[in-house]
Amino acid sequence: MYSNKENVNILTSLLVAHGVRHAVVCPGSRNSPIVHNLTECPDIQCHPVTDERSAGFYALGMCQATGLPVAVCVTSGTALLNLSPAVAEAKYQHRPLVVISADRPPQWIDQLDGQTLQQPGVFGSFVRKSVSLPEPHDDETRWYCNRLVNEALLSSVYEEAPVHINVPISEPLFGFTTSFLPQERSIDRTDSFPNFEAIAIEVGERFLEASRPMIVIGQTKDDGYPENYGDDYRLVADYAVVLHEPLCDFICPSHFDEVLSLVGEQPEYKPDFVLYLGDTIVSKRLKKFLRNCRDCYFVMANESGSLCDTFMNLRHWVHCDTSMLLTLADLLREKQPQPTAFRKLWAQALSRAQAHADNYKPSFSQMAAVRLFEQSFDCSRQPIVHYANSSAIRLANVYARHYVYCNRGVNGIEGSLSTAAGYSLVTKNPVFIVIGDLSFFYDSNALWNKQLKGNLRILLLNNGGGGIFRQLPVGDGRSSALDYVMGSHHTSAAGICQSYGVEYLSARNETEMEEGIRILMQKESPCPVLLEVFTDAATDTQVYKDYYRSLFLVLTIPSDDGSKWICKCVEHLD
Repeated sequence: MYSNKENVNILTSLLVAHGVRHAVVCPGSRNSPIVHNLTECPDIQCHPVTDERSAGFYALGMCQATGLPVAVCVTSGTALLNLSPAVAEAKYQHRPLVVISADRPPQWIDQLDGQTLQQPGVFGSFVRKSVSLPEPHDDETRWYCNRLVNEALLSSVYEEAPVHINVPISEPLFGFTTSFLPQERSIDRTDSFPNFEAIAIEVGERFLEASRPMIVIGQTKDDGYPENYGDDYRLVADYAVVLHEPLCDFICPSHFDEVLSLVGEQPEYKPDFVLYLGDTIVSKRLKKFLRNCRDCYFVMANESGSLCDTFMNLRHWVHCDTSMLLTLADLLREKQPQPTAFRKLWAQALSRAQAHADNYKPSFSQMAAVRLFEQSFDCSRQPIVHYANSSAIRLANVYARHYVYCNRGVNGIEGSLSTAAGYSLVTKNPVFIVIGDLSFFYDSNALWNKQLKGNLRILLLNNGGGGIFRQLPVGDGRSSALDYVMGSHHTSAAGICQSYGVEYLSARNETEMEEGIRILMQKESPCPVLLEVFTDAATDTQVYKDYYRSLFLVLTIPSDDGSKWICKCVEHLD
């Protein structure tokens, strides 16, 4: 029988899955649930050592002899500090030593309770990874606990380095009534360098075996793919579903967010294989949709060296560059399979969503401003386009047909204007930034620079606050509560522009907006030009909702009871 502590059972199951076969265990009470599990587990041989300092070196010797990861388990308090010499030695010998420490619950640290100290991070740079497990209480904390253990063990095994797994355990400690260890998701890691071809073929075979394959491409650099990728991309997109946003270095639009607003719960639209390339995705709908695809095999391929379980179902992480997509294209050329029915289903919905975006003409609003801005491009001038976070980048996902720069690494509102301004100083190309009012005023000192030139153009969307926050259920809709959350204001950029020598334009209706965007795009100027479009936040929100509601008129979605289901979707949008 195993411990009743769920984090301990998750840890034990994954130790086995990642090849730990030996554990050096030290005496103590707080670590007794862990030691009990290790001694009960038939796949792990335990070796008791009383002195923790000696125990660390015992485990190091086992690493040397077996070439495998070896665990050493200690109780809470100063017992952990005694492992430091062995951990430091393991670092410089490149040995996969797995330090497991029991700990008191975090609320009792530094509260004059016995055998407590700040255990997470105690080994500093001597370990490659340090994690502290939660005590799970729901599905999300179970996933978090699973992910942390996978991350630590993958770092130890593949980077041949010591890691530290800290395990807070609440009392009572001595319940051992669990019959079986859980069947935990084990994430595989493959370093493709220098064996990229073999790994790509392995992923490619899974890709071809899937009946509902999908590729999701997150944010990439503007030169993330070779110049000749177009044919390869089209070949893959003709066979499988490929979803991306304009933050990715592909020119063709992908209106998956609109499609997901309607089909998010429809099983026929769910993939059974997903290859995730690149970095961040803006769409919350896509994240929610894929997190609910529990039976899907997820592969992530990136060159950052960071394991990111964005969709909470990752099974295989490949450390490689974005050429994985191009390798799939070569495999398709060789095998010449027919396009999947899954791809055809999605293609029909995506095509109609794109036609809807092209044909839908919103009333005067931020959405109308971005639509007109994107339709007014002179591509021969090779413009560079930045979007700020929040509403601006979401509107780019609807209308942009080119690569978009956006600070999505952390998604903050600060610095978007400064980033575009910095770009404009080192290029002769026109540089545009579409930015909301809070982002602009927060970063307005970006214009306090005498080096700025006329190639910087700013489309400022001013609806008097963070309009996207109007959709939050704050304060039962009370205006005072909304004011605090939205950061409501009555500020204009006119004075700022005058102070910093920026040419200022404004628009308060559709006619002024059309003329302002024409000037913004075409006028020659020795200084930056800014167009401030004033809209109403409530109208902006309503127009955005109406855009999604009108999709029901152009998308035909199979359903047992279409009318009932559509009503449910409309309710959800509200």
